[in-house]
Amino acid sequence: MIDAFLAWLDGLTPKTGDGIIKAINYTNRCRPYLKNYLQNGACSLSNNLSENAIRSVVMGRKNWLFSDTQDGATASMVIYSLIETAKANDVDSEKYLEYLLENHPCADMPDELEQLAPWSEATREACAI
Repeated sequence: MIDAFLAWLDGLTPKTGDGIIKAINYTNRCRPYLKNYLQNGACSLSNNLSENAIRSVVMGRKNWLFSDTQDGATASMVIYSLIETAKANDVDSEKYLEYLLENHPCADMPDELEQLAPWSEATREACAI
């Protein structure tokens, strides 16, 4: 399909239209990279999944303007990390934060921290989506 698209592109000879000419030139500059995603079946042609994964962090940037101390900024990033880790493990992030607060992990319980991780079976059952 890509070869057919590129052959079609080569056949175009637009005489007017800055937009189409810019699009053709952009595609021609990207030709060496256009088939890279075909080298690995796990790769996607689109980066939408990556963009969606970082959307909450990007949207939070304006809120970070009000993190006027290092401790406040650190606390914000810990919360964001917990939320994104929960999402990555198919766990309801709000339920997960409640679960952590109810089970109040502390420094005295290093062996139990693994049980509170979003990938543990007990946590997954307690915080199912």
